[in-house]
Amino acid sequence: MQQDIHDGGAGADRHPADPARGIPAQRRHTPAEAASEPPHPGGRAARRRALTARRTRRRRVLKWTGGLAAFALVAGCGGAYYAYQHFNNNITAVKVQLGNEAERPKPAGDALNILVIGTDSREGLGREYGDEGSAGHADTTLLFHIAKDRSNATALSIPRDLMVPVPECQAPDGKTIPGTARTMFNNSLGQEGRDPGCTWKTVEKVTGIRVDHFVMVNFDAVKTLSTAVGGVEVCAAKDINDPDSHLRMTKGRHVVQGDEALAFVRTRHAVGLGGDLTRIPLQQQFISSMIRSIKSSDTLTNPAKLWKLADSATKALTVDSGIGSVDKLKDLALDLSKVDSGKITFATVPVLDDPADENRLVLKQPDAAQLFSMVGGDRSLTEPAAGAAAPEAPAASAPAATSAPAAPATGGAASTGAAAVDAKDLRVTVRNGSGTPGQAQQTVDRLVAKGYAKAATAANAPVAAATSIAHPAGKSAEAAALAAALGLPAEAVKADPKLGARDGLVLVLGKDAPAAAAAEAAATPAAVPSEAPKDLQRVQGDDVDTCAK
Repeated sequence: MQQDIHDGGAGADRHPADPARGIPAQRRHTPAEAASEPPHPGGRAARRRALTARRTRRRRVLKWTGGLAAFALVAGCGGAYYAYQHFNNNITAVKVQLGNEAERPKPAGDALNILVIGTDSREGLGREYGDEGSAGHADTTLLFHIAKDRSNATALSIPRDLMVPVPECQAPDGKTIPGTARTMFNNSLGQEGRDPGCTWKTVEKVTGIRVDHFVMVNFDAVKTLSTAVGGVEVCAAKDINDPDSHLRMTKGRHVVQGDEALAFVRTRHAVGLGGDLTRIPLQQQFISSMIRSIKSSDTLTNPAKLWKLADSATKALTVDSGIGSVDKLKDLALDLSKVDSGKITFATVPVLDDPADENRLVLKQPDAAQLFSMVGGDRSLTEPAAGAAAPEAPAASAPAATSAPAAPATGGAASTGAAAVDAKDLRVTVRNGSGTPGQAQQTVDRLVAKGYAKAATAANAPVAAATSIAHPAGKSAEAAALAAALGLPAEAVKADPKLGARDGLVLVLGKDAPAAAAAEAAATPAAVPSEAPKDLQRVQGDDVDTCAK
């Protein structure tokens, strides 16, 4: 049921909430009962000791339940430790296969990176949501980074329509699922038998950020968690009537729970431009508001509400085996509770329309690489207070080059003796002939960061032993400069008579490409940027003024 929030208007709550509602009968005390209680035996000192004991117990409750506030989707696990066995049996844990450790990003140290996956799977949900029995997709995905000093956190929303390489992964039954060079991000889960481990590997490949754990929820989780906290406050900047999500909402603030909460986070066609990028800010608004609801004293001091929340949360979660117990979820929740909600920044990965399909998205470079570097480097996106010192971090990286480096005068690709060339308008087509999925997109990302703004992937090439660059007549200098930028020898550059004067360069990656890329990354570790990309979409965790438009 939708609950309007007014100050005594027609939509105001006509039935004030019973302050004892939801509290077990043996825990309720009326003022009259309190007044009639006999004096505490032992005199004033004994009463002080009893009061101190009650305060200590309350502080202990707040300490254990504070973990609920920082991360809504693992809320409740710490506060309900006294029901360990009950909640432990609620949790579904999955062991994921992440492949060769050497191919993964470096560990984040004391920082934590939690992958939050919202699946649109209909398995076990009947016909209520249509597409009955569908294995679903990674419909909503956030990479939640918690700083090593627990002073701040960043939640990166990854659009479902983003075109990415999905690496080879292993299904729970041991079956190997081939990688895909270019597909929608949401296909990293559910399709062809892919489990959360496939989404995990995809996120690491795309962002270069190591993931520590995952948490997955389905449609029912949004309904049960929002109901367990007594509703989540949201805001609409206009009347919303979305027949697809079944959301009908008048302009203003509302408290939503259950089916209406699910409709709110799913709606997209009736707000903004009607796409996934419009829906993401609504989801960020909803999650940040849920965090505030959980952190409120109304939740933390209500045993009945805490029980309901903990029971709902543990039933709603599917997690990796590394955090597949109440003990470990409790530790994680307590860690997360140290982050103030105002220091949690929700942001969307920078994207552009895909030139090949306006209904799909590609990473906006160099902005995406800049953002990934900040998060991977534990740099806060929260605006620092006036006069506050910036957090310690490596020196900021230099802006992406707008021109490619010149080929040296001698050695390597120097035989051309080329001067510096303008890279930003040079078309570079990258084809993967390495035999390793995903190399073309990773190379494009590297080239864009080097200033080749028009680099793009194309169909895979036949497997080749060595990487090569083909150029049309009159563009040998550009090809030599590209070879120098990638550290390729002069013999990698060759003229191709099939290419015309209007064609750009064609980079075909060979079997040597993965090792070369790894060597370049090891030799030139990127410094962490000090500022976020301009025009970055973001919402602060304590922002109560964000409304669906």
